[in-house]
Order: sequence, then structure tokens, then C-alpha cells
Amino acid sequence: MPDLSIVIPTLNAAATLGATLGALPTGLDVIIVDGGSRDATVEIARAAGASVLAAPCGRGVQLGHGAGHASAPWLLFLHADTVLETGWHEAARRFIAAPANKAKAACFRFALDDSSPAARRVERWVAWRTRALGLPYGDQGLLLSRAFYDSLGGYRAIPLMEDVDLVRRIGRRRLVRLEAVARTSAARYQRDGYAARMLRNIFCLVLYFLGVPPALITRFYEGHRGP
Repeated sequence: MPDLSIVIPTLNAAATLGATLGALPTGLDVIIVDGGSRDATVEIARAAGASVLAAPCGRGVQLGHGAGHASAPWLLFLHADTVLETGWHEAARRFIAAPANKAKAACFRFALDDSSPAARRVERWVAWRTRALGLPYGDQGLLLSRAFYDSLGGYRAIPLMEDVDLVRRIGRRRLVRLEAVARTSAARYQRDGYAARMLRNIFCLVLYFLGVPPALITRFYEGHRGP
């Protein structure tokens, strides 16, 4: 898929990045934008053949920086703890091939790498949020043309909710959910507790829609993280 650049922001992602990169076909333009990792993240990325850029820490800043260095006419933004499962590239290829999708964006079906009933409940909530509200998060990936990305103004340099900020500008009618699965690490849910983390995420989303500045939401979010 030579027309696709994949942008992955990282910060101390050594535990998961290898699996994320291992699921990608060789020959793709993969750009790692590191926010100052102190583990083996950069070494793992380079060993996998990815390009590595440095940027100030913050997903919005890192994603925007990576997009600015991408060379392909299509962009896929992906988290460093998310593994795209079998069939994703065929689904992406079909989406890219359809002329009408040059002014649309696509995300993948969210799943967690945990067999617990709590994980299934989170997946059902995410599926509803994506379908009914048109609000996929960054751990579902985001695929769109460079021209469309540029016309939207790209990712903004905000510390949190950068994914919601962009998909709101895309709009629900211009979002397509691909059936391929993006399976994300459940480590944060397991650490914080499924119910607590899901409620905190929903509360942060409500604060954002009420107009609370992302910097203040970040203070609340980080203040309620587990150790």
C-alpha cells in the first residue's frame, strides 16, 4: 500500500510498540513521533524500519508533527498500544480505492486484548458511541486522505481530546467504520478498574462538550490516573 503513511505517537511505549509495528506490512511509510521516551521505544522503532521523529510530548502535537513529515497522499493515525488485526490492510485498501472517500475518514472496530466481560461492555459502549455519536477515539485508528486532513486543519496542539476535536470537524456523516479490528491493550483499564476508567473517560468527554479547556480536563484526567 505505497499511498499510505502511518503516524504513531509514542511515549515510553516499548512494552507494546513491537506488536503494533509487527502487524504492519513491510514497505509502508511508518513514522514514529516520540515525545521523549526513556525506555527502548526509539530502538524498537528503528529496528522495525520506521522513521523516528522527536516532538514535544502531547498527542496533538506529536500527531500533527508526524503528519507534516508524511509523504503519502493517505494518512493513518495509530496508537502505539493498538494492533491492527488480519484483514485491516484490505479494508483500508478498499476504502482508499473508492473516489467518494477522498472527503471521508474511516476508523476500525474497537476491541480490547482481554477476555473479561468488563472488556466486552467497554467494546459495546465504544461501538454505540462511534455509531450514534460519530465519536471514535484515537485507539480505533483514523484513516483519511492528506487533502481532506489539510482541509480540516489537522490535529490541534492540545494536550487531550485531540482525537475528539478532529472527528467533530469531520462530522458523523463523513465517518465510516471499517469492520477490521483494532485491538488495544487493556492494561490501563486493568490498572485503574474498568468502571472507574470508563466513567472518567465519559466525564472528560462531557467536560469537553461543555467547553472546559483541554488543559483543565488534562489536570483532572492525570490527577485520577492509577499509579
